[in-house]
Amino acid sequence: MKTSEYIEDKINKLPKGYVFTYIDFMNEVAKREAVIKHLNRMATSGKINKLSKGKYYKPQETVFGTLLPDQNQIVKDLLEEDGKLVGYITGYSVYNSLGLTTQVSNTIQIGKREIRPSFKRGRFRISFIKQKNTINKENIPLLRLLDAMRYVKKIPDTNIAKSCIRFMALLRELNSSEQKRIIKLAFKYSPATRALLGALLREIDCKTAAEIRNLQDSLNPITVYNLGISEKVLSNAKYWNIK
Repeated sequence: MKTSEYIEDKINKLPKGYVFTYIDFMNEVAKREAVIKHLNRMATSGKINKLSKGKYYKPQETVFGTLLPDQNQIVKDLLEEDGKLVGYITGYSVYNSLGLTTQVSNTIQIGKREIRPSFKRGRFRISFIKQKNTINKENIPLLRLLDAMRYVKKIPDTNIAKSCIRFMALLRELNSSEQKRIIKLAFKYSPATRALLGALLREIDCKTAAEIRNLQDSLNPITVYNLGISEKVLSNAKYWNIK
């Protein structure tokens, strides 16, 4: 089979929106330059779309135009290394899915232990935030929630009062084990994040009293956290030195 035939046959079998590079074809096709040249020809002809330099995807056409790949596809090479999870999508990318804002950002933020400078990938800006906790499938939903609390002042198209009300709704959905785990994960976040989490858990009458007490004991009793939260929203804000 010719190189061009092999490439097109393999692409035909890929799901729409799947992001790939020339490396995906190198196990069976040895000529790197020939692969790159044919992929670029296919992109020029419209058979595939180019996401960024060296990255392509199989387009999905709708009545509204061509859909962009899922964000996990766009940054999948940054989320896994040798089959191991090393990063997760967070920040601006998930505020909408958490119900914290109606805006959809073209910035994809990734939480990782090892971070790097931000860069552009097609129309998207990829940026990173440092995550000191273990990254695994069980922790990711809780880490995303803690990340949102950490950057509560930067959530677009909302205010802190609305964000806190939404945080409390999300925390109520967690079972007791998850509530204890999010407290444990919070110890590797900033004091302001720990204070906000503690106040929110107290406000919803969380039953993990001992863990919440440990959370408060980790805070400097004379430090004040200026988050701009009214006591009408968090009645115990003063107890946690939150203003």
